[in-house]
Amino acid sequence: MIRIPRSPLWLATALALGAPAALAGGPVTDPGPLANTPADVRTDQLIIKYRDASELQSLPGGASVQRARALPEQTLAERVAQVQAVVRGSGRGLKLLRQTGQGAHVFKLDRAQGSRELAALADAIRAADPSIEYVEPDRLLQAMLTPNDTDYSKQWDLSEPTGGIRAPQAWDLATGSGVVVAVIDTGYRPHADLSGQIVAGYDMITNATTARDGNGRDGDAADEGDWQASGDCPSDPSPSNSSWHGTHVAGTIAAKTNNALGVAGIAFNAKVQPVRVLGRCGGYMSDISDAVVWASGGTVSGVPANATPAKVLNLSLGGGGSCGSTMQAAVSGARSRGAVVVVAAGNSNTNASNFTPANCTGVITVAATDRYGARAPYSNYGNVVALAAPGGAMGSTASNGIYSTLNAGTTTPGADSYAYYQGTSMAAPHVAGVAALMFSVKPTATPDEIAQALTSSARTFPGSCTGCGAGIVDAYAAVQAIQGGPSTPDEVEPNDSLATANLVAAPKALKAQLGSSSDTDYFRVNLPAGKTLSAVLSMPNGTTDYDLTLRNSAGTAIKVSEKPAGQTDSVSQANSSGATQTYYVQVRYYSGSTGQNYTLNLSW
Repeated sequence: MIRIPRSPLWLATALALGAPAALAGGPVTDPGPLANTPADVRTDQLIIKYRDASELQSLPGGASVQRARALPEQTLAERVAQVQAVVRGSGRGLKLLRQTGQGAHVFKLDRAQGSRELAALADAIRAADPSIEYVEPDRLLQAMLTPNDTDYSKQWDLSEPTGGIRAPQAWDLATGSGVVVAVIDTGYRPHADLSGQIVAGYDMITNATTARDGNGRDGDAADEGDWQASGDCPSDPSPSNSSWHGTHVAGTIAAKTNNALGVAGIAFNAKVQPVRVLGRCGGYMSDISDAVVWASGGTVSGVPANATPAKVLNLSLGGGGSCGSTMQAAVSGARSRGAVVVVAAGNSNTNASNFTPANCTGVITVAATDRYGARAPYSNYGNVVALAAPGGAMGSTASNGIYSTLNAGTTTPGADSYAYYQGTSMAAPHVAGVAALMFSVKPTATPDEIAQALTSSARTFPGSCTGCGAGIVDAYAAVQAIQGGPSTPDEVEPNDSLATANLVAAPKALKAQLGSSSDTDYFRVNLPAGKTLSAVLSMPNGTTDYDLTLRNSAGTAIKVSEKPAGQTDSVSQANSSGATQTYYVQVRYYSGSTGQNYTLNLSW
């Protein structure tokens, strides 16, 4: 067959930040529409990439990434003038702000514009200058949480057998020693339960109004508060209090443990590197992409070199749209430097492929589950999701959320506190923490190896979680998997024909292997009347491509999924008859590696 490459989809999620009642322990309802309206995203900034404004930097092992190249002053001035002329023709003003770490230039418009206006403006700018590689909106992204400790018993997400991640068992094998996890978020507040857990980060917010610290970028990653008054933010005019979101995320990953205080962190001997990108009204994509570059050890003009580059990057943030070139280049660069990029799927109860950076190629996108191992009602889902983790679903019960470190300030900082939050923002740091445990036992692991071990070791959902990837992250099994531990496939060979197909009698996340490029695997499901079969195939790494086919009882193909390398394939089939029907699920080789476990999640 001929396969047409698909370009990455564009993803965005925005979660409304919590009201002060969250600090008192009560559940908080998402007050704003922003999370549910990704279609038209307004912004007052553009990113323009000139073809000669970057160069390739060679890395060990033959890899290379883009880095900024300064244009001659006269050349840049001429190009800026040309862009300004185009913009003036549409009745708007524009000025140059800065250059990003990959060489793109950030421009400021005199007022915010909607998606259609920005698209038309971008077309006009590109048409006027053939030296331009791309023009894209510098979107504002928001934190991915829906907000609502001091006791370990409140952390059901770490140890409960139904919805937890089996962290205590993993701690017998790894605690995260020697690993730095970058929390690219609102910054952090000093907290007794994070004392000694923080390494130097950076404030990447260039806009002083957004940052609230009176200046642009600096070496102080302290969270100044992301509260907003009514009408402050065009994309979300409703008022909200400070979320201290980055501090909550940091506590889940690496709060001190065995210190007779507060909560336990998943990788409690790892270090957190706070990189501040979100402030009032959110944060610009250009700042966030530079944070990804810097946190992973890349070079960003005007920012000192990172003395302690992170192996794991946690981005519990997002916004509507596709994965732009600027963010994709940042993610690819981080991966080339050996860093794993973990991203929240978003909280809009819709397909995560419409949100960014969750739909960027190479990221590990995480959906949220509730205390009972089912998809949290707000969580995004879909083929871009790699796996799920506890995010909580409080409803009328706050203790069903995720408990972690916080600050009691309503707007500006106050005293140390703890609170229950819920959201894919809370799910992502569970995976980031587990990734840190994995790196601590195998520092040489590649991002693909970490991703493959996370998905191949994930445990079956005890509840309904269609579109949630390979399963719930299992800290103990993941550490074993990266060490080369138990990885026996669930399949029984031979199963390369309809006659030898393995019977799957109950919903299960199967671990199986294709031993060679000529191998194929068959699994038989006797689907009860009225049920819908869902089959989700997750690849062993980002470069392997297997295909998924659903066949009827006669062996005729009725559904086929042929996503590109590294993406998740899925098919579904409803049994609307009054009797049990037999179906065969076939996994076929297309390209890439063999001999590694893939995951086939069968549910009905």
